[in-house]
Amino acid sequence: MTKKKNEFWEWTKALIIAVLLAAVIRYFLFAPIVVDGLSMMPTLHDQDRMIVNKLSYKIGEPERFDIIVFHAPENKDYIKRVIGLPGDRVEYKNDTLYVNGKAYEEPYLDEYKSQVLDGPLTDSFTLEDTPVAQETVPEGHLFVMGDNRRFSKDSRHIGAVSMKEVLGNTSIIYWPIEDIRMVK
Repeated sequence: MTKKKNEFWEWTKALIIAVLLAAVIRYFLFAPIVVDGLSMMPTLHDQDRMIVNKLSYKIGEPERFDIIVFHAPENKDYIKRVIGLPGDRVEYKNDTLYVNGKAYEEPYLDEYKSQVLDGPLTDSFTLEDTPVAQETVPEGHLFVMGDNRRFSKDSRHIGAVSMKEVLGNTSIIYWPIEDIRMVK
């Protein structure tokens, strides 16, 4: 009887530890997220499942072109690409990104740019033309855009994203199996 009781107790402790460990990992380190919509096409597809690294920005800073997950104004999590960092001047002219006056290549847009026949993929704008309404990205904020520029609700519509709303970055697609890969 005592042996069965000890075995039951050991299994119970192991289960409790496993649940606690999973909760710590899920809420503080890594979390799954499902891509909802087409705003990050062709890089990410609707219903791709990804892993959010919640630790990345607790120990480091976002970099230009990181793909991040953040709480959006509609009580929804968005996945977008970092275009402007705090203090950056961001503008688009003739379908080219300029940050602080320097032109940047965006190879992740090449596929869509080659398909567009009726004007630019990304319309020209400056930060003053967006809800940011100032010359530079505010401190503690990021300017983000979806890769599917014509069909993305991003900082051009919702303004700069506060770092307090950023959950982390994501670069690993784990489902569907045939699409498992690292994205950048």
